[in-house]
Formats: sequence, C-alpha cells, structure tokens
Amino acid sequence: MAVGKSAIGQQLAQHLGARFVDTDAEVVAQHGTIADIFASRGECAFRELEARAVAHAIEDAAGSSAAGTNTAVTPTVISLGGGAVLDSGTQQLLAGCTVVYLECDADTVSERIARNSGRPLLAGDAMERWRTLFATRQPVYERLADLVLDVRSGSVTDLAHRLEDALEQRAATPTAAAPAPAATKEVE
Repeated sequence: MAVGKSAIGQQLAQHLGARFVDTDAEVVAQHGTIADIFASRGECAFRELEARAVAHAIEDAAGSSAAGTNTAVTPTVISLGGGAVLDSGTQQLLAGCTVVYLECDADTVSERIARNSGRPLLAGDAMERWRTLFATRQPVYERLADLVLDVRSGSVTDLAHRLEDALEQRAATPTAAAPAPAATKEVE
C-alpha cells in the first residue's frame, strides 16, 4: 500500500508502449469502492473479486480468449494490490509473468498513508497495521519477485526508467526467458 505502484506502472507502460491495467481500479470500476466492498461484503468477497481481476488481466495480456484460443501477447504492465499475491491461484498465474517487487519502508509510505484514510485494512493505527501486513506479505513478495525496485527515493519518472532498464537487462541475459507480460505489484 502506498508505494506508488499505479504511478510507476503507468509511467513504465508509457515508456514501453504497453497497456496498463490496475487491478484495484478494475475492481472499483465494476463493483464500487474498496472501502464499500469491505463494509458491505467483507474482505473475503473483495479478495475473490481481486483474484478474478488479476486472472482476467493476465489472461488478456497473454492473448487468451474465453474459448481457450491464443492470440498474440499484448505487452501489458499490471499493477496488483498488496494483498493480491496472497492468493495461491494468483501466485500460480504470476509464475508466467515477470514480477516486480516495489520495495519500500514505513518511513517512506507514512506520509502517503496519512493522506489516504480510505484503506480498510489500515483502520485504527494505520502505521502499526501497515507494519503487521508488511511483515506477513514481505516473504511472499520476495519469493515471487523476478526483479526488486527500491522505491524509497527518486521521482516516478526516474523509478520507471530504472525499472525499464532492469527489465531490458533481464531480457538481454542469456538465462532469462523473454519477459512475459509484466506485472508490478505493490509492496509496502
């Protein structure tokens, strides 16, 4: 939460000439605000909607249709919410993608979190909740990541350029497979 995933992802997609998908924005567009979903249907219902949005975004990027026919891969940067990677199905789907961990710390996100009180999982002592969530999620982020981008300093443009360079370098190494649709995930 609050690491700049949407801003960096949009900028990266622009640099790459790729499509950008924010799975949280997709859920909101189809089902209402995340806070409202949490309040009316609970976190479990939100996680189901989130997992479906991630699966749809990855399938679209891979060129799969509902009928199971494959078309050309569409270069896509997919931004995931911080809890999306906890779903085992999402983890399996991400195995076919280049996954980027946006690494940050509490000091860097504290101001952003203070400005945005609409995060249901951060109700109460927001920074203490963030630290608890991060401690649970960090090992998963690290395990799934193909690349790590430290977002503690630099402008959005600078960070997107650094990420673009890292992706190009990864693609150029003989042991790296051609990058699948890029999926950035928010990491606190």
